[in-house]
Amino acid sequence: MRLTHEPLRLETAFEFRISVGASRAHANTLVRIEHDGITGLGEASPSHYYGENSRLVEAALETWAPHLGEDPFALEAIEQRLWDVLRGHGAARAALEMALHDWIGKRLGLPVWKLLGLDPATTPVSCVTLGLASPEEMERKLETVIDFPRIKVKLGAPGDVDNLRRIRKRYQGMLQVDANTAWQPTDAVRVLREIEPLGIELVEQPVAREDLDGLRWVRERSGIPVFADESCHRLRDLGNLAGRVDGVNLKLMKTGGLREMLRMIHAARALGLKVMLGSMVESSLALSAAAQVAPLADYLDLDGHWLLRRDPFEGAPGERGAITLTQRPGLGVCACVSTWRS
Repeated sequence: MRLTHEPLRLETAFEFRISVGASRAHANTLVRIEHDGITGLGEASPSHYYGENSRLVEAALETWAPHLGEDPFALEAIEQRLWDVLRGHGAARAALEMALHDWIGKRLGLPVWKLLGLDPATTPVSCVTLGLASPEEMERKLETVIDFPRIKVKLGAPGDVDNLRRIRKRYQGMLQVDANTAWQPTDAVRVLREIEPLGIELVEQPVAREDLDGLRWVRERSGIPVFADESCHRLRDLGNLAGRVDGVNLKLMKTGGLREMLRMIHAARALGLKVMLGSMVESSLALSAAAQVAPLADYLDLDGHWLLRRDPFEGAPGERGAITLTQRPGLGVCACVSTWRS
Protein backbone atom coordinates (compact mmCIF):
# COMPACT_ATOMS: atom_id res chain seq x y z
CA MET A 1 0.00 0.00 0.00
CA ARG A 2 1.17 3.52 -0.77
CA LEU A 3 0.26 6.26 1.71
CA THR A 4 0.46 9.94 0.79
CA HIS A 5 -0.78 13.10 2.45
CA GLU A 6 -1.12 16.81 1.78
CA PRO A 7 -2.49 19.89 3.56
CA LEU A 8 -6.25 20.45 3.54
CA ARG A 9 -6.92 24.06 4.51
CA LEU A 10 -10.42 24.82 5.78
CA GLU A 11 -11.98 28.14 6.79
CA THR A 12 -15.18 28.67 8.74
CA ALA A 13 -17.73 31.22 7.63
CA PHE A 14 -17.65 32.78 11.11
CA GLU A 15 -14.93 32.70 13.75
CA PHE A 16 -15.60 29.49 15.69
CA ARG A 17 -15.17 30.28 19.38
CA ILE A 18 -15.55 27.98 22.37
CA SER A 19 -14.49 28.35 26.00
CA VAL A 20 -10.93 27.07 25.33
CA GLY A 21 -10.12 29.13 22.23
CA ALA A 22 -11.18 30.59 18.90
CA SER A 23 -10.16 30.14 15.28
CA ARG A 24 -11.32 30.58 11.72
CA ALA A 25 -8.59 28.84 9.69
CA HIS A 26 -8.01 25.13 10.27
CA ALA A 27 -5.01 23.12 9.05
CA ASN A 28 -6.37 19.64 8.33
CA THR A 29 -4.61 16.87 6.41
CA LEU A 30 -5.88 14.89 3.42
CA VAL A 31 -4.71 11.25 3.37
CA ARG A 32 -4.67 8.84 0.43
CA ILE A 33 -4.05 5.11 0.43
CA GLU A 34 -3.41 3.67 -3.04
CA HIS A 35 -3.38 -0.04 -3.77
CA ASP A 36 -4.34 -2.20 -6.72
CA GLY A 37 -5.49 0.82 -8.76
CA ILE A 38 -7.91 2.06 -6.06
CA THR A 39 -7.52 5.13 -3.85
CA GLY A 40 -9.06 5.48 -0.40
CA LEU A 41 -9.42 8.92 1.19
CA GLY A 42 -9.19 10.08 4.80
CA GLU A 43 -9.02 13.36 6.70
CA ALA A 44 -7.26 14.36 9.91
CA SER A 45 -8.53 17.33 11.94
CA PRO A 46 -6.01 17.73 14.79
CA SER A 47 -6.91 19.65 17.94
CA HIS A 48 -4.41 21.89 19.73
CA TYR A 49 -6.45 21.26 22.88
CA TYR A 50 -5.31 17.63 22.75
CA GLY A 51 -1.72 18.50 21.86
CA GLU A 52 -2.04 17.75 18.14
CA ASN A 53 -1.28 19.79 15.02
CA SER A 54 -0.79 19.21 11.31
CA ARG A 55 2.97 18.79 11.66
CA LEU A 56 2.52 15.98 14.19
CA VAL A 57 -0.14 14.38 11.98
CA GLU A 58 2.26 14.30 9.04
CA ALA A 59 5.09 12.91 11.18
CA ALA A 60 2.86 10.12 12.50
CA LEU A 61 1.67 9.18 9.01
CA GLU A 62 5.24 9.01 7.73
CA THR A 63 6.21 6.85 10.71
CA TRP A 64 3.36 4.44 10.05
CA ALA A 65 3.63 4.27 6.24
CA PRO A 66 6.26 1.47 6.09
CA HIS A 67 4.17 -0.73 8.40
CA LEU A 68 0.87 -0.84 6.51
CA GLY A 69 1.62 -4.06 4.65
CA GLU A 70 -0.01 -5.16 1.40
CA ASP A 71 -3.49 -6.24 2.50
CA PRO A 72 -5.96 -3.37 3.16
CA PHE A 73 -8.50 -5.90 4.44
CA ALA A 74 -6.24 -6.89 7.37
CA LEU A 75 -7.62 -4.15 9.60
CA GLU A 76 -6.98 -5.93 12.91
CA ALA A 77 -3.35 -6.67 12.08
CA ILE A 78 -2.76 -3.15 10.70
CA GLU A 79 -4.27 -1.56 13.80
CA GLN A 80 -2.03 -3.61 16.07
CA ARG A 81 1.12 -2.94 14.06
CA LEU A 82 0.53 0.80 14.04
CA TRP A 83 -0.20 0.80 17.78
CA ASP A 84 3.05 -1.09 18.43
CA VAL A 85 5.04 1.40 16.35
CA LEU A 86 3.51 4.66 17.66
CA ARG A 87 0.68 5.17 20.14
CA GLY A 88 -1.73 8.10 20.39
CA HIS A 89 -2.09 10.56 17.49
CA GLY A 90 -5.86 10.06 17.24
CA ALA A 91 -6.44 12.41 14.29
CA ALA A 92 -3.72 10.83 12.14
CA ARG A 93 -4.87 7.33 13.07
CA ALA A 94 -8.49 8.22 12.24
CA ALA A 95 -7.54 9.59 8.82
CA LEU A 96 -5.52 6.51 7.95
CA GLU A 97 -8.28 4.16 9.04
CA MET A 98 -10.88 6.20 7.12
CA ALA A 99 -8.82 5.76 3.98
CA LEU A 100 -8.60 1.99 4.55
CA HIS A 101 -12.38 1.69 4.97
CA ASP A 102 -12.94 3.87 1.92
CA TRP A 103 -10.58 1.63 -0.08
CA ILE A 104 -12.31 -1.56 1.09
CA GLY A 105 -15.76 -0.24 0.22
CA LYS A 106 -14.61 0.86 -3.22
CA ARG A 107 -12.88 -2.47 -3.82
CA LEU A 108 -16.09 -4.36 -2.97
CA GLY A 109 -18.42 -1.82 -4.60
CA LEU A 110 -20.36 -1.29 -1.35
CA PRO A 111 -20.82 1.58 1.11
CA VAL A 112 -19.22 1.05 4.51
CA TRP A 113 -22.55 1.28 6.34
CA LYS A 114 -23.80 -1.69 4.32
CA LEU A 115 -20.65 -3.69 5.08
CA LEU A 116 -21.45 -3.09 8.74
CA GLY A 117 -25.04 -4.26 8.29
CA LEU A 118 -26.65 -0.98 9.36
CA ASP A 119 -30.00 0.58 8.42
CA PRO A 120 -29.82 4.15 7.03
CA ALA A 121 -33.48 4.70 7.94
CA THR A 122 -32.54 4.89 11.63
CA THR A 123 -30.04 7.73 11.17
CA PRO A 124 -30.86 10.70 13.46
CA VAL A 125 -30.77 14.29 12.23
CA SER A 126 -27.73 16.32 13.21
CA CYS A 127 -27.62 19.47 15.26
CA VAL A 128 -25.69 22.52 14.09
CA THR A 129 -23.39 24.36 16.50
CA LEU A 130 -23.30 28.05 17.36
CA GLY A 131 -20.00 29.13 18.93
CA LEU A 132 -19.59 31.82 21.55
CA ALA A 133 -20.41 35.26 20.15
CA SER A 134 -21.51 38.76 21.01
CA PRO A 135 -25.29 39.33 20.97
CA GLU A 136 -25.07 41.01 17.57
CA GLU A 137 -22.96 38.26 16.01
CA MET A 138 -25.14 35.57 17.57
CA GLU A 139 -28.18 37.12 15.91
CA ARG A 140 -26.45 36.93 12.53
CA LYS A 141 -25.39 33.32 13.13
CA LEU A 142 -28.84 32.29 14.30
CA GLU A 143 -30.39 33.71 11.14
CA THR A 144 -28.37 31.22 9.05
CA VAL A 145 -29.55 28.14 11.02
CA ILE A 146 -33.00 29.14 12.28
CA ASP A 147 -34.70 26.35 10.31
CA PHE A 148 -32.49 23.53 11.63
CA PRO A 149 -34.43 21.06 13.79
CA ARG A 150 -31.73 20.99 16.49
CA ILE A 151 -29.13 23.59 17.56
CA LYS A 152 -26.21 23.27 19.96
CA VAL A 153 -25.04 26.47 21.67
CA LYS A 154 -21.59 26.87 23.19
CA LEU A 155 -21.57 28.27 26.74
CA GLY A 156 -18.82 29.34 29.13
CA ALA A 157 -18.39 33.11 28.68
CA PRO A 158 -20.01 36.20 30.20
CA GLY A 159 -23.39 36.93 28.66
CA ASP A 160 -23.85 33.51 27.05
CA VAL A 161 -26.94 32.69 29.16
CA ASP A 162 -28.58 35.91 27.95
CA ASN A 163 -27.66 34.90 24.41
CA LEU A 164 -29.32 31.53 24.98
CA ARG A 165 -32.49 33.22 26.22
CA ARG A 166 -32.57 35.41 23.12
CA ILE A 167 -32.12 32.34 20.91
CA ARG A 168 -35.00 30.55 22.63
CA LYS A 169 -37.31 33.50 22.01
CA ARG A 170 -36.80 33.10 18.27
CA TYR A 171 -36.10 29.38 17.96
CA GLN A 172 -38.66 26.65 18.69
CA GLY A 173 -36.57 23.54 17.88
CA MET A 174 -34.47 21.35 20.18
CA LEU A 175 -31.65 23.10 22.05
CA GLN A 176 -28.46 21.54 23.40
CA VAL A 177 -25.62 23.31 25.21
CA ASP A 178 -21.89 22.61 25.49
CA ALA A 179 -19.59 24.22 28.07
CA ASN A 180 -16.32 22.60 26.88
CA THR A 181 -15.01 22.24 30.48
CA ALA A 182 -15.66 25.92 31.30
CA TRP A 183 -17.27 25.63 34.74
CA GLN A 184 -16.59 24.54 38.27
CA PRO A 185 -19.24 22.06 39.45
CA THR A 186 -21.10 24.60 41.61
CA ASP A 187 -21.17 27.13 38.75
CA ALA A 188 -22.37 24.42 36.36
CA VAL A 189 -25.33 23.54 38.58
CA ARG A 190 -26.22 27.20 39.03
CA VAL A 191 -26.22 27.88 35.28
CA LEU A 192 -28.03 24.66 34.38
CA ARG A 193 -30.82 25.37 36.87
CA GLU A 194 -31.06 28.86 35.39
CA ILE A 195 -31.46 27.61 31.82
CA GLU A 196 -33.49 24.46 32.49
CA PRO A 197 -36.81 26.31 31.92
CA LEU A 198 -35.65 26.97 28.33
CA GLY A 199 -36.15 23.29 27.49
CA ILE A 200 -32.52 22.18 27.15
CA GLU A 201 -32.12 18.66 25.75
CA LEU A 202 -28.63 17.95 27.17
CA VAL A 203 -25.41 19.59 28.33
CA GLU A 204 -21.94 18.49 27.24
CA GLN A 205 -18.85 18.53 29.42
CA PRO A 206 -19.82 21.11 32.05
CA VAL A 207 -16.60 20.63 34.09
CA ALA A 208 -12.90 19.86 33.58
CA ARG A 209 -12.20 16.66 31.68
CA GLU A 210 -10.32 15.05 34.59
CA ASP A 211 -13.07 15.91 37.12
CA LEU A 212 -15.12 12.75 36.83
CA ASP A 213 -16.59 13.13 40.31
CA GLY A 214 -17.58 16.66 39.33
CA LEU A 215 -19.52 15.24 36.40
CA ARG A 216 -21.42 12.96 38.77
CA TRP A 217 -22.02 15.84 41.22
CA VAL A 218 -23.50 18.01 38.48
CA ARG A 219 -25.61 15.18 37.09
CA GLU A 220 -27.13 14.45 40.51
CA ARG A 221 -28.19 18.10 40.90
CA SER A 222 -29.28 18.98 37.37
CA GLY A 223 -32.51 18.23 35.57
CA ILE A 224 -30.61 18.40 32.25
CA PRO A 225 -28.90 15.17 31.07
CA VAL A 226 -25.09 15.38 31.25
CA PHE A 227 -22.86 14.08 28.44
CA ALA A 228 -19.08 13.64 28.54
CA ASP A 229 -16.96 14.79 25.60
CA GLU A 230 -13.45 15.83 26.58
CA SER A 231 -13.49 13.15 29.31
CA CYS A 232 -14.15 10.37 26.79
CA HIS A 233 -11.51 9.35 24.24
CA ARG A 234 -10.98 5.60 24.18
CA LEU A 235 -12.77 2.43 25.23
CA ARG A 236 -11.05 2.36 28.62
CA ASP A 237 -12.69 5.70 29.56
CA LEU A 238 -16.24 4.38 29.45
CA GLY A 239 -16.07 2.28 32.60
CA ASN A 240 -15.09 5.35 34.66
CA LEU A 241 -17.94 7.39 33.17
CA ALA A 242 -20.73 4.87 33.78
CA GLY A 243 -22.95 6.18 36.58
CA ARG A 244 -21.37 9.62 36.36
CA VAL A 245 -22.97 10.83 33.11
CA ASP A 246 -26.03 10.09 30.99
CA GLY A 247 -24.17 9.80 27.71
CA VAL A 248 -20.94 10.29 25.78
CA ASN A 249 -19.92 12.23 22.70
CA LEU A 250 -17.68 10.07 20.49
CA LYS A 251 -15.53 11.65 17.77
CA LEU A 252 -13.31 9.94 15.22
CA MET A 253 -10.45 12.33 15.97
CA LYS A 254 -10.54 11.24 19.61
CA THR A 255 -11.21 7.52 19.18
CA GLY A 256 -8.64 7.18 16.39
CA GLY A 257 -10.98 5.57 13.89
CA LEU A 258 -14.19 3.73 13.10
CA ARG A 259 -13.13 0.45 14.70
CA GLU A 260 -12.59 1.96 18.15
CA MET A 261 -15.73 4.06 17.72
CA LEU A 262 -17.77 0.92 17.05
CA ARG A 263 -16.30 -0.78 20.10
CA MET A 264 -17.16 2.26 22.20
CA ILE A 265 -20.73 2.50 20.89
CA HIS A 266 -21.47 -1.08 21.88
CA ALA A 267 -19.72 -0.73 25.25
CA ALA A 268 -21.62 2.49 26.00
CA ARG A 269 -24.90 0.72 25.27
CA ALA A 270 -23.93 -2.12 27.62
CA LEU A 271 -23.21 0.46 30.35
CA GLY A 272 -26.56 2.20 29.88
CA LEU A 273 -25.09 5.34 28.28
CA LYS A 274 -26.61 7.31 25.42
CA VAL A 275 -24.38 7.93 22.39
CA MET A 276 -23.74 11.10 20.42
CA LEU A 277 -21.43 11.15 17.42
CA GLY A 278 -19.59 14.45 17.18
CA SER A 279 -16.96 16.14 15.06
CA MET A 280 -14.21 18.73 15.01
CA VAL A 281 -14.02 21.36 12.27
CA GLU A 282 -14.03 18.91 9.37
CA SER A 283 -15.08 18.66 5.75
CA SER A 284 -17.71 16.26 4.46
CA LEU A 285 -14.96 13.66 4.04
CA ALA A 286 -14.39 13.05 7.76
CA LEU A 287 -18.06 13.70 8.54
CA SER A 288 -19.12 11.04 6.03
CA ALA A 289 -16.78 8.56 7.70
CA ALA A 290 -18.48 9.10 11.07
CA ALA A 291 -21.86 8.99 9.34
CA GLN A 292 -21.25 5.38 8.31
CA VAL A 293 -22.04 4.34 11.92
CA ALA A 294 -24.62 7.09 12.56
CA PRO A 295 -27.58 4.66 12.56
CA LEU A 296 -26.25 3.37 15.90
CA ALA A 297 -26.33 6.80 17.60
CA ASP A 298 -28.97 8.60 19.65
CA TYR A 299 -27.74 12.08 18.70
CA LEU A 300 -25.54 13.50 15.96
CA ASP A 301 -23.32 16.56 15.88
CA LEU A 302 -21.89 16.05 12.39
CA ASP A 303 -22.11 19.68 11.44
CA GLY A 304 -18.59 20.72 10.47
CA HIS A 305 -19.40 21.22 6.78
CA TRP A 306 -22.20 23.70 7.63
CA LEU A 307 -19.65 25.85 9.44
CA LEU A 308 -17.26 26.08 6.46
CA ARG A 309 -16.94 28.91 3.98
CA ARG A 310 -16.40 26.20 1.34
CA ASP A 311 -16.63 22.44 1.70
CA PRO A 312 -14.06 20.63 -0.49
CA PHE A 313 -16.12 17.41 -0.56
CA GLU A 314 -19.66 16.19 -0.97
CA GLY A 315 -20.91 13.26 1.08
CA ALA A 316 -23.42 12.16 3.69
CA PRO A 317 -24.05 15.57 5.34
CA GLY A 318 -26.83 17.37 3.53
CA GLU A 319 -29.05 20.36 4.19
CA ARG A 320 -30.62 21.43 7.48
CA GLY A 321 -29.48 18.58 9.67
CA ALA A 322 -29.97 15.76 7.17
CA ILE A 323 -27.39 12.95 7.14
CA THR A 324 -28.00 10.78 4.08
CA LEU A 325 -26.23 7.47 3.61
CA THR A 326 -26.13 6.71 -0.11
CA GLN A 327 -25.28 3.61 -2.13
CA ARG A 328 -21.97 5.12 -3.28
CA PRO A 329 -19.11 2.75 -2.38
CA GLY A 330 -16.69 3.33 0.47
CA LEU A 331 -17.37 6.50 2.43
CA GLY A 332 -19.58 7.77 -0.40
CA VAL A 333 -17.56 10.97 -0.85
CA CYS A 334 -16.95 13.01 -4.01
CA ALA A 335 -14.22 15.66 -4.20
CA CYS A 336 -15.08 19.17 -5.32
CA VAL A 337 -11.80 19.70 -7.18
CA SER A 338 -12.53 23.35 -7.96
CA THR A 339 -12.69 24.32 -4.27
CA TRP A 340 -10.50 22.09 -2.10
CA ARG A 341 -7.23 23.36 -3.57
CA SER A 342 -8.16 27.00 -3.07
